[in-house]
Parts: sequence; structure tokens; C-alpha cells
Amino acid sequence: MLTEHRSAIVSTDRLVVVRLSAMGDIVHAMPAIAALRLAKPDLQIGWLVEERWAELLCARNAERLAAPSERKPLADWVHVARFSGWRRALLSHETWREIQSCRREVRARKYQVALDLQGAIRSALAAYSTGAAIRIGASQPREAPARMFYTHAIDVQGAHVIEHALSLASEIAGQTLEFVQPPFPVDPTSEGWADRQSEMFGGKPLGILNPGAGWGAKCWPPDSFGAVARALADRGMAVLINHGPGEEALAEAVGNSSGGVAVPLKCSVGELIALTRRARLFIGGDTGPMQLAAALRVPVVALFGPTRPERNGPFGTPSVVLRSPQSVYNTTHTDRRDKGLVSIGPQAVIQAAERLLGEQHG
Repeated sequence: MLTEHRSAIVSTDRLVVVRLSAMGDIVHAMPAIAALRLAKPDLQIGWLVEERWAELLCARNAERLAAPSERKPLADWVHVARFSGWRRALLSHETWREIQSCRREVRARKYQVALDLQGAIRSALAAYSTGAAIRIGASQPREAPARMFYTHAIDVQGAHVIEHALSLASEIAGQTLEFVQPPFPVDPTSEGWADRQSEMFGGKPLGILNPGAGWGAKCWPPDSFGAVARALADRGMAVLINHGPGEEALAEAVGNSSGGVAVPLKCSVGELIALTRRARLFIGGDTGPMQLAAALRVPVVALFGPTRPERNGPFGTPSVVLRSPQSVYNTTHTDRRDKGLVSIGPQAVIQAAERLLGEQHG
């Protein structure tokens, strides 16, 4: 629903969104852009994103600058950058050639407005480098110096980061934008791969476990995941363990503790989108794959420890959020175990899962 007519702070035909990383944060930004596109269908939208996460917006690199399609349903153009790699080799001639190439590509679109939905110094600098005369960001960005690069600093509204992004996009729309489920790329190759994975389990309903997280304090114990996997398998579900680079040992530990009923699976971003579409249930912590599942309206059991579910929790999907009163807010990226998160027992998660699965049948 779109409500409350008001004057936009800017008038524009071309907008570039700067939300570079990471998976969950990009997914959090997408509903605002989906709502903005609905409110202003003639607005042409580009998106500057880290190469690693481009598949969230465009299934195939060759179509980044092509006309919108089911493989690129949200943005008109997707510009990829390699900020992480550039930072590691800043003195390399190849790095500077890539930076200049990216800058030329973005500036060729002649964007009038840049919307920084990241609030970091590097994203604010990226917004400045687009050449857009108007640069919009939050009045209290994640990194305070980022504000120096904005021409318009906006007080964000709401508790959840999705609501923050919606309030920023509302200033461009000229009306209050409300949550719209964002579209994700549909790639026939990834969809076929996901179909084959499902067929391997004989059509059983699929549950996805995601034991990894950005840092150790957000991780629930592997043995607890294993106990949940066994309960889901006893319920007739196929259980997959999603894991990213460097999480192989963690996924193996979960698989072993499950008695082999849960199968580790490593896949690309596009394959994860396709596979998650087929899931009946997702269980994991405060991670990008959990945010992806919520955006695809897959029921979620979310396990929170040092971070706040009211800010980062599942949004717009049936969910149960579990967080112990013992957990203390902490974003220092420590690997020290969060005692509150560890104290959540498998039975609480199993009960939450059964409740969500029961609601689907109901």
C-alpha cells in the first residue's frame, strides 16, 4: 500500500542505488526499491553492488546493462564493483583500470540522484563518484563521516532496517512507501539445478539449516542443529545444510551430529535463491541466507544472540524468533560464544518449526 501524498525532496528520472554488500543488507534494501518502482514506474534505476552479490539483482553478468527481464527484475542496470579486491591491491595498475572502467560505466548513465542505503564511508564515496548532483543518505549513518558526502541527510523512521530504507526511498517517491515483496532473478539454469536437487529427495518437503554466520557469536552450536535435523527428518522432511566458503567444517559437524540425515550443500547465490524458493522451512541465525528466505516468504525460525531481531529479524514472512534474555547486544564481531544463544535448546527450535509447519497445513 502507498499512502500519504507529500512533495518529493528531489525530482529525478534516473536514480542509482548504492548498497554494495553484504547479502542480508542488500536483501533488506530491495523492498524499498521495489516499492519505489511501484510508486514511480517511469523512474530508471541503477544499482552499484559488489561483484560477489550481483546475482541477487541479475542472474547473468552479460545482462547487467540489458533491458529488465525475469533474470534482472528490480533494477534497469546493475553495476558491479570489486571494492574488497581493490582495497587489497590499491597500488596495482589493474585495480585502477578496473576502478576507472566502473566509474565510466556508471557515469555514462547520467544519474541525477544517488541513494546511499549503506551509510559507510566507502558507499558514500561511491555515491559521490557516480557524478550524481544529489546524494541522499541517513542523517545518522553507520559511519558518521559518510554524512559529509550527502547533499540531503534524512532522519530515518522505524525500528527495522527495511523500514529505514523505505523511509529514505519515500523522500524520492514523494509519498510514504510501505513494504513490497521484492522480486529476485529467475535463472533457468539455477532453477533446473534446484529441481534436480529436490528430485534427489523424492519430493519430500525441504528444510534448510544455516549454521554459519558473519561471526562466531551469532552461531548456534552444531550439535543443536544436528538434533533439530533429526527431528525434521523424523517428520518426513529432507534436510539440507547451507554453507558458504570457509564453513565446510561447520557444515560437516552439523551433518555428523545429525547422524547423516542432514546433507551439506554449497551453492552459488543464484542457486541458493532457486533452492530457497522450494523450501518449506528455514532455520538459522542473523545471516544473509535467513534474510533471503524471509524475502522469499519462506517460514523462518530465527536464532538471535548478540544482535537485535527488532532491527534485523525476519520481515514479511511467517516466523518465530528465539532470543534468550541472557543475550547482550554486541556488534564487535567477536567469535566468543553468546551464552544466551547457546542456552536455547533444540526442543524450543523443534517446537517453533512444528508450529510453522502446522500453520502451513492449516
